[in-house]
Amino acid sequence: MTGFDPDALLEVLHRHDVRYVLIGGLAAALRGSVTPTFDVDITPDVSIENLARLSTALTDLDARIRVDGIPEGIPFSHDAASLAQMTMLNLVTRSGDLDVAFDPAGVGDYSRWEAGAASVTVLGVPVQVASLDDIIRSKEAADRGKDRLQLPLLRALQQRLRRRDKPPDGS
Repeated sequence: MTGFDPDALLEVLHRHDVRYVLIGGLAAALRGSVTPTFDVDITPDVSIENLARLSTALTDLDARIRVDGIPEGIPFSHDAASLAQMTMLNLVTRSGDLDVAFDPAGVGDYSRWEAGAASVTVLGVPVQVASLDDIIRSKEAADRGKDRLQLPLLRALQQRLRRRDKPPDGS
């Protein structure tokens, strides 16, 4: 597998018309976080049609199950039906690591993430990016060590953005 190229990964998802919301560290970075990230986290629409498109995109990306000690990952077969049975996929692809969360912690399924998301164009590719509030809620619910380290920075960013967006009259 090659180095981390999130732009190429997002372009493949776009080319295959996969409906998803970008969540996690890259979404936080697009919202203003300065914490580096080295993977792409998404939550997809779980309709059978979309999962079929996701499966095709995963094949295009040469996606494999990410396993410690096996840098190239383990091949796996997938289609819409098998993806519909998944809760989480940690993958290595030719464009870097991709985590697919079908029901991420703290917010709910794709439709709830999409409700708070905004479309952002990343190098010509439109991407639905999770709201900072949803990213924080999810990291709080996941309660992993790495999330606990990021939460103070994300909350500070959230407060800074709220102060910036507040009307001058204070209302």
